[in-house]
Amino acid sequence: MSGKGKRLQDEGTRMQVVVAGGTAGLIARFIVAPLDVVKIRLQLQSHSLSDPLLFARRDLNGGPVYKGTLPTMRHILRHEGVTGLWKGNVPAELLYVCYGAAQFTAYRATSIALERFHEASGIAPKPHVDSFVAGASAGAAATAVTYPLDLLRTRFAAQGNGPDRVYTNLRSAVRDIARDEGIRGFFRGLGPALIQIAPYMGAFFACYEGLKPVTGQLAGQVGQSLGAGDAAAGVVAAVAAKTFVFPLDLVRKRIQVQGPTRNRYVHKNIPAYDGSVVRTLQTILRTEGMRGLYRGLTVSLMKAAPANAITMWTYERVLHILIRLDDDKKHTIQANL
Repeated sequence: MSGKGKRLQDEGTRMQVVVAGGTAGLIARFIVAPLDVVKIRLQLQSHSLSDPLLFARRDLNGGPVYKGTLPTMRHILRHEGVTGLWKGNVPAELLYVCYGAAQFTAYRATSIALERFHEASGIAPKPHVDSFVAGASAGAAATAVTYPLDLLRTRFAAQGNGPDRVYTNLRSAVRDIARDEGIRGFFRGLGPALIQIAPYMGAFFACYEGLKPVTGQLAGQVGQSLGAGDAAAGVVAAVAAKTFVFPLDLVRKRIQVQGPTRNRYVHKNIPAYDGSVVRTLQTILRTEGMRGLYRGLTVSLMKAAPANAITMWTYERVLHILIRLDDDKKHTIQANL
């Protein structure tokens, strides 16, 4: 958003928003990919080094035991190489590009619809409420549209190398899931994803819109010209929203790797869940305690903060560039008439 007080949804054409959102998702995903792989590995781990009975158990089936972000990264680098930290990056890049484009387009469309509603009804707008509704709608729409890519990203990030590899490439993964699990297999965990994403994106955009004026003032003229205010608002909003909905994100990951390949991933002892959000939450609480619902939270926040900061910063910068180029083109055409 510009310093003239324009709101996010008022800037740019629909195509400019799509391009800016897709570019933001592409860049953010590549940068935070290693943290995403680490987060998924920790979320799928149903055991921890802090468990005093860990080494007396016999259900690990040779799977690795991770503890902490850096040790997990070192373990992946040692056993799977540098490329291990970018596992699932192809479907993830497709996911982030499509998600970013769909998210910002839906956010813009919903916000404009809300503004028209207020104008027609005479009801005074409530900026934070409108931002929450627009963000929740945008998140739900983008999640539903791109969900099969999210599931593929999780499964690739969860698999090992060599004989432990479940899928050799994206094409074979799509073919195998369609053959063995049907169309429904691509949407395992969609329920908790939608339950999670609506309040998450609603809270994120509400916080982001509310914080931008404050962070913009704190950043000053130079910092604001560099987009420091946008990035700072994105970081704070992401941390607050992610912490609130994290257990549902963990449930989604556990359900995504259910099915005939459940015992073939890096973690050989992923429990079986029936797909119910409530029953999965109850099972994790009963067997792993409250801490089980927050496995990988630290690395998730480490990922969410820069990812959202990069996304919002890139989106705003790319959108402004596209608008400026379009304005320059119009001025050139007018000058030649």
